[in-house]
Amino acid sequence: MTSYLPHLLVPDTALSVAGLTAYIQALLEQDNQLSQVWVTGEVSSATRYRSGLFFTLQDPDAKAAISCVVWNSQLDKLTTLPAQGEQLIILGRIHLHPQRGQYQLIVWQALPAGEGLRALRYRQLRLRLEAEGLFDPARKCTLPIHPQTVAVVTSPQAAAWGDIQRTLRRRYAGLHVLFSPALVQGEQAPASIVNAIQRVERDGRADVLILSRGGGAIEDMACFNDERVVRAIADCTIPVIAGIGHQRDETLADLVADACAHTPTAAAEQAVPQLAVLHAAHQERVLTLKAAIHDHLKAAYEQQRRLGDRLQKLRLDRKLQQERQKLHWMRQRLMQGSALQIQQATYHCQALQQKLATLDPSAVLKRGYAIARDGDGRVVRSAETVTPGKTLHLQLGQGRLAVNVTAVLPSFPNAEQL
Repeated sequence: MTSYLPHLLVPDTALSVAGLTAYIQALLEQDNQLSQVWVTGEVSSATRYRSGLFFTLQDPDAKAAISCVVWNSQLDKLTTLPAQGEQLIILGRIHLHPQRGQYQLIVWQALPAGEGLRALRYRQLRLRLEAEGLFDPARKCTLPIHPQTVAVVTSPQAAAWGDIQRTLRRRYAGLHVLFSPALVQGEQAPASIVNAIQRVERDGRADVLILSRGGGAIEDMACFNDERVVRAIADCTIPVIAGIGHQRDETLADLVADACAHTPTAAAEQAVPQLAVLHAAHQERVLTLKAAIHDHLKAAYEQQRRLGDRLQKLRLDRKLQQERQKLHWMRQRLMQGSALQIQQATYHCQALQQKLATLDPSAVLKRGYAIARDGDGRVVRSAETVTPGKTLHLQLGQGRLAVNVTAVLPSFPNAEQL
């Protein structure tokens, strides 16, 4: 096929990126109106660095935003310091950053203009939902101590999903993970999160649900302040842990969830206990029980010795016989009580040993799982490290196999997508 291109007049010289940026910079910074301009808007986020205060000024209705900076030399001269949620009137000049190709507002003065629209809406919605009792601690569910199935609602592309998987595998081997994907940013995110939560509810297998995303600016967290998401969490019959990656700001999803954590990893740690800690606690209880029985028997033998000494001093046959009978009865009672305690402790130990046996890696292999190793004997933990044509060695419950990889398929490790 022959393609026909229109005749283009190519100039002898073309602008470089630096040249074009310099031209735009001159247009912006030499404009009389932009060299000293008043701008009003709401502060959505503010961060203090060594060089100065950086914040974002936005117009919530028009969905427009501009980056602003106040250098340290100018901070003391401001009437008010920019803070999240405040409506401000800003005086400054437009500056273009050539390396990033972005413009920003260099701030000289900031005047208060009342509460921002976004902050006002957030406060009004929070007060209304709080009046309905949605944040009441009495309505929150208790997290299960030993969940068998954990559901995760987050974006499949988010780093939070990988962090949660690694944490769950490390702390509680053999756990069943259900993944319900959702958008966690943007205008469609609230409806997507609600649908993901409802999918988990309809499935009915999850013991606990983790709602998570990584960190981001406050405007990226808007979906977690949406009334639809808050009510979906409140109506969920499964205990919900909010693991939203932010520490400075509190969302309404944090308030309504049954538990909340500042990071996805912390949320996964709250969802399941650590088997190593459980085993150590069990061992400590066994040692404490043995020490208590030993001390009890030692005290009983000592009391028996003292009573024997007293009987020898009395030298009365009748008294001696009575004391011996009493001592024999007390000894029998002690032995029976100790035997019962030892029996109960033995049953408890056997139950824990059976539970640990079910989590033993060899038992997992006998149930049909396998361990894959490469030619150097290293365990293959991710399909991304394997290429077609590579030979792998599989360790089964009984015996070993050498297999040749023909294709690498995409999957969610340790997860079943709903």
